[in-house]
Amino acid sequence: MNSFFKRALVAAIVAAVTGPAAAQSVPASKQDVNDNWVNGTGEQIWMNGTNELCWRNGFWTPETANQGCDGALVAETPPPPPIAPPPPPKIISQKIKYQAETLFDFDKSVLKPEGRAKLDDLADKIKGIDLEVIVATGHTDRIGTDKYNDALSARRARAVKTYLVKKDIDEKRIYTEAKGKRHPVTTGCNQSLKKQREALIACLAPDRRVEVEVVGTRTITRVVPAPQSGQKTPSAQPAKTPDNTVQQPQELKK
Repeated sequence: MNSFFKRALVAAIVAAVTGPAAAQSVPASKQDVNDNWVNGTGEQIWMNGTNELCWRNGFWTPETANQGCDGALVAETPPPPPIAPPPPPKIISQKIKYQAETLFDFDKSVLKPEGRAKLDDLADKIKGIDLEVIVATGHTDRIGTDKYNDALSARRARAVKTYLVKKDIDEKRIYTEAKGKRHPVTTGCNQSLKKQREALIACLAPDRRVEVEVVGTRTITRVVPAPQSGQKTPSAQPAKTPDNTVQQPQELKK
């Protein structure tokens, strides 16, 4: 028997004889290989007289040391999982439509003050969207020939386009159409043109108009909340008005 094992045996005998008065012990950890000295019941690890060091055999390594003894590897507590960053905001394009209607005096193509005010309001709204197209459609009442009224309705549509261009709206985005007297909106105007001319002209006022339709998109940023555990990320949907359309009817006319 070599000298190392002799000394180890002597130490074990001394520890057994002197008992707890000379040394204490720590619980034996449950592991496949334990190269600290375990007591006879296999439940405790013997320690030296100062209760600082655990007795080791000749095969001891930090990997085979009893947990809680000197030199044993200490299991590291795994770091908490990283916090997921919030989802990026969703960029949503929302289709927008505006409509306006401006009225004109009889046989005139000059914008009235109330018509200019409505176009001012429309121009402000247009500047808040990505403009696609503007269509200005001119109309007249039924008094006069088709040829004359077609030309008059074209002048009215051009008057609206000119005004919007002065409001810094892209001219290339504005189109004009002339419908003449083919699309009246009035009913019941049965006055005689010869005997009740003024009354008939007043009754037909809603027909003397330019209808303006604006089509564009508005880009909005929406923050989508992070899904809770077990939930799927909701798909972003644009907020909708009826038909996803904003309509602002207004009036100008002949």
